Amino acid sequence: MSYAIIGFGNIGKALAKAFARKGIKVSVATTRAPETFAADAAAIGPTIIPKKLAEAVTADIIFLAVRFESHPEVAKAHATWQGKTIVDVTNAYGVAPEKLGGQPSSKFVAQAFSGARLVKGFNHLIAATLDQDPAMHGGRRVVFLASDDDAAAAEIGALAENLGFSPIKLGGLSEGGLLIQARGNSWGHLIFKDLVKFDR
Repeated sequence: MSYAIIGFGNIGKALAKAFARKGIKVSVATTRAPETFAADAAAIGPTIIPKKLAEAVTADIIFLAVRFESHPEVAKAHATWQGKTIVDVTNAYGVAPEKLGGQPSSKFVAQAFSGARLVKGFNHLIAATLDQDPAMHGGRRVVFLASDDDAAAAEIGALAENLGFSPIKLGGLSEGGLLIQARGNSWGHLIFKDLVKFDR
């Protein structure tokens, strides 16, 4: 299984650190040349591999950690998304619901990545929190996941556990997904909720 993070701002770097902590290899890419962020990748760890966007999007599982407005540009970087899993880490804050056709932002994103399985997740925490080791006080930091594809949600849930998080599945994008998305100028109820799950 291969992994990539598209977007290497604060959220992208926080995700890369999660992979680095577990020694899991992950490609990172932006719309810029890899040389421009190679030093930042190297500073995180040897398993963080800077690549061109066209190379990174060949991964099996792709974390979309760009600004919401940039997702169509990423979608054009690959001919077909069939067989891939996209983890939508974007937040469409400030985007009018009418611009999304009244649908959840992740369903709108899914249309751009036609053929891929989409999971909304890892987007409810601010970068400074996501950046920290998820092992806390004897428990694990929670990440919420929503998807219309149960198998994809299970796959990303297993990856989240491998990265040290405690995944909580919220159901489909039109139900649970609304709890972890921005809608216009408001945030879903679970956005910014930093929770820790304790295993009994």
